[in-house]
Amino acid sequence: MVERKRELIDEIPALIWGPASDKVYIYVHGKMGRKENAEHFAEIAIERGYQVISFDLPEHGERKNEDYPIMAWNAVKDLKCIREYVLNKWKYVNLYACSLGVYFSLLAYNDMDIKKALFQCPVLNMERLIFDMMKWFNIEEERLKAEKEIATPMGETLSWDYLTYSKEHPVDRWKCQTYILYPSEDKLTPKEIVDEFKNTHSVNLTVLNGAEHYFTEKEYLDKLEFWLRNNI
Repeated sequence: MVERKRELIDEIPALIWGPASDKVYIYVHGKMGRKENAEHFAEIAIERGYQVISFDLPEHGERKNEDYPIMAWNAVKDLKCIREYVLNKWKYVNLYACSLGVYFSLLAYNDMDIKKALFQCPVLNMERLIFDMMKWFNIEEERLKAEKEIATPMGETLSWDYLTYSKEHPVDRWKCQTYILYPSEDKLTPKEIVDEFKNTHSVNLTVLNGAEHYFTEKEYLDKLEFWLRNNI
C-alpha cells in the first residue's frame, strides 16, 4: 500500500500520499469518486518525486451524510481551503482533476501559480452542460426558473440556482500549462468546447478515440495509464 497520512483540513477529510517533498499534486476527484481513488495516481507521482493530496468533495466519501450539497459554490469553497493548506506546505504545486472536479478547479484555482494541470474527461462549461441536459429532457428555461429544481430520468437534478451561478462565473481565466485526456464520445463536454478551451489556453490535447465519459474497458484504462505516466 502507498504511504499515506489522514488529515482533517477545515473539516474536510483528506489524505496526503508519499514521503516528504517540496512538490505536490492536488487531486480533485469527479462525481461518485472519493479521496481514496487517488492511490494509483499517487503511486506514479511518488515515483517521480511528488506528494499527492486528495480529499472528499461534498456528498462524497466520508461526507456522504453531511447536509452540504455538491453545488459549485460549496465545492469551490472547499477547494480554496485545500489551496491555502497546500500553499503553506509545498513550494511547487500541480493539479490533477477529473470530470466535474475540473470545473470546480477552473473556478477555484484560476489565479493560482500551478506548474502543470492534468485534466481527465473534463467538464469545462457548466452552463452549456445544464442547457444540454435541459434540451435532452425538453425542459424550458422558464420552467426551471419557476420550479427551481427538476429531477431528470438520468438521476441528476437540474437547479435554477446552479444555472444562474454558472452564468455569473464563466471559465474565462486559466494560465498554466494543461494536459487534457478527452474521450471522443463524451456526451457531457462536446469536442467544440474542448477545442475552444485549447485555442484560448496553453493545452496539450490527447483524444481517446471511441471512449465515453465514464470508461472501464481495459483498452482505455491502458491508454489512461500511458497518458498519466507520460505527463505527470
